[in-house]
Amino acid sequence: MKIKRIDHIVLPVSDLEASARFYHETFDMPLISDQSDDSVRTLRCGHQLIRLVETSELKARKQKAASICPGACDLCIISGDKMKDIINHLKSYFVEIIEGPVERYGSEGKMESIYIHDLDSNLIEISVYENK
Repeated sequence: MKIKRIDHIVLPVSDLEASARFYHETFDMPLISDQSDDSVRTLRCGHQLIRLVETSELKARKQKAASICPGACDLCIISGDKMKDIINHLKSYFVEIIEGPVERYGSEGKMESIYIHDLDSNLIEISVYENK
């Protein structure tokens, strides 16, 4: 088997509309309307997708994870902006930075990261790669 990349993640949320608005506005992730409906909001995150689904909807599905609860995700997203601009952007949306900037290592090497929580307290790491 030759794995190439992650295509999408499904993120359980407690409030579909509020979470979709948070990810769309805070991270400028475009909503993909032809892959969204009453129970799913699909957002583009670079070349991958994030699918937001209310917890109750996920629990009703036949194929599902063994445990479904909002707030259990730890997700790292990479930005092409400068860290100071990211921090200013988050402050303009009144998003609390819970840690950082700190040095971390990701799949492509050294990066600078900050950490926030989304509306369900999922841990979101926002990182910028050094010299990229």
